[in-house]
Amino acid sequence: MDQDKTLTCKDCGKDFVWTAGEQKFYQEKGFQNQPGRCPECRQKKRAFQAANRVKYKIICKNCGKEDEVPFKPRDESSVLCSECFKALRQKPSQPPPQEEPVKKPEEIEEKEEKPEETKEIEAEEIPEAAEKKEKAEKKEKK
Repeated sequence: MDQDKTLTCKDCGKDFVWTAGEQKFYQEKGFQNQPGRCPECRQKKRAFQAANRVKYKIICKNCGKEDEVPFKPRDESSVLCSECFKALRQKPSQPPPQEEPVKKPEEIEEKEEKPEETKEIEAEEIPEAAEKKEKAEKKEKK
């Protein structure tokens, strides 16, 4: 793919050059097929599709202005007009809330060990609990 390729447009039949740079772009984007139309016919096709796209009327939930969108909204009153949508996208986004750092396994084990140590101390302070603990240990040994 280091070299330019000459292709034939399927709409107008003219030959056009598919440059090495364009080929690299297609590869980076994961496109599997080479272009079938010359740049002029691709542009004409996009313009035709844009002109014939079905638009749906909405009332902007932000400013109340009537506008059209290229998709059928589920709820016409919950959509933004193009100006409000553009303004919303241009706002700097707030940084996401910082989460606690992921704990290392050693940190988790230490926390798990501490409550057990606390339980042992409590068991020694209460005579009945100490006796139960000794009996449980004897059963485990058997």
